[in-house]
Formats: sequence, structure tokens, C-alpha cells
Amino acid sequence: MRLTLYTDYSLRVLLYLGAMDAEKLATIKEISEAYGISKNHLMKVTHELGKLGYIETIRGRGGGIHLALKPEEIVLGKVIRETEEDLYLVDCFNPESVGCIISPVCSLKGALNKALHAYMSVLDEYTLADFLHSKEEIAAILFND
Repeated sequence: MRLTLYTDYSLRVLLYLGAMDAEKLATIKEISEAYGISKNHLMKVTHELGKLGYIETIRGRGGGIHLALKPEEIVLGKVIRETEEDLYLVDCFNPESVGCIISPVCSLKGALNKALHAYMSVLDEYTLADFLHSKEEIAAILFND
């Protein structure tokens, strides 16, 4: 299974904001430059993360973004479920798909479904805070302090 770039960028934004001092604001430009990724992609990602309630956007001069929740409240599995288009490991997981001709009798999809649930269950055990134990080292890399 491979996560989309959209989810990857969402997680990177959350890590960036989590590594910052809580009272500071970041800009999309700063995050874009730190990771070397497109500002346009990050604008879409941050807009969606704001709609989902993970970040708060402050408009205007001196504005920026910051976490809307404490890192301990941001569950990795939930973020992934909300930022991935779908979690269809195979075509037969998609209810709108014509599917595979052996789907009605295939037991492979059961094993794959069980594996997907195990994968997401593990991710549900972690919060953003679990990945910020080395916050100072992350900040030193991202913020060039």
C-alpha cells in the first residue's frame, strides 16, 4: 500500500507545525521552502486540513497557520482516512467498480481487508505527539536555526 502525495504532504505540514513553538505562525511559503515542495500543492493541503479542523488559518498581514489541536489529539490513522481519496487496495474494494469476475467467490479480498484493518489499527495507536519526541532536531532541520 502506498499513501498519496496529498496525504504525505498533509502529514509533513502537521509535523512542521507540531515542531514549531505553539505561539508562532507558519506560512505556506516557509513550509514549501523547508520541504522543497510546491506552494500550490500546499495551499490545497492546508485548506483541507483547515476544513478538517487540524489547523487554523489566520488571514491578513502577519497571518499564517498553526495547529488547531494539540499534537496529542491528532490521531495518525484518522488523518490518513480523511486525506486519502480511498483505501481500496484492490478494485473489488470499490463498491462502484465492475470488479473482478471472481469477486463473488474470492477469499483474497477478505485477507486484504483484514490486512488493511490491521494497518489502520496500528496507525490509530499513534498521535502527532508520538513523532515529535525529537522536536528540537526536527526544528533544526526544518527551520535552519
